[in-house]
Amino acid sequence: MIGDVQKARKGNVRAFERLMNSHKVVMYRVAKTILHSDADCADAMQESMLKAFENLKSLREPAYFKTWLLRIVINECNRIHRHNKKVVEITERMAPAADEGFAKVEIEQLLMTLPQEDRDLLKLYHIEDISIKDLADLYRAPENTIKTWLRRAREKARRIWEEQEVYEWKNGSGN
Repeated sequence: MIGDVQKARKGNVRAFERLMNSHKVVMYRVAKTILHSDADCADAMQESMLKAFENLKSLREPAYFKTWLLRIVINECNRIHRHNKKVVEITERMAPAADEGFAKVEIEQLLMTLPQEDRDLLKLYHIEDISIKDLADLYRAPENTIKTWLRRAREKARRIWEEQEVYEWKNGSGN
């Protein structure tokens, strides 16, 4: 991979295409944690690829290409998210399909009650299986800081979950 990065930095388009093909799945997973629409994810990936191609020479260390690329994806997703923040799609208002299962719906609802930073971090780590080392590179923070953030986000989620259960029980909506 480092060889392809070095070739791409010298202008080899085929090497850049190989790099994009080898990273497209992780790019999509990262985009999907921030953006919910597949169309928005595709836009973010396309813009990220374009920005990566245009700015590849600014990459200082070829070994950090993946981290650099994912940082571009995250920045682009955040830009799209800010742009779409006030738009609510009708599908978000509809009831979830029965085959999705209650557990998935409950987890998604719980995550939506968390602050954006906590929600993204938990999704990247627990759902998309991004390692702590990669998260540390993405967030430009030490690994121990990432572990602390994950622990705090889990604690917030646990408190919210417990409060929701107590509220539902007191109001008679619990079975």
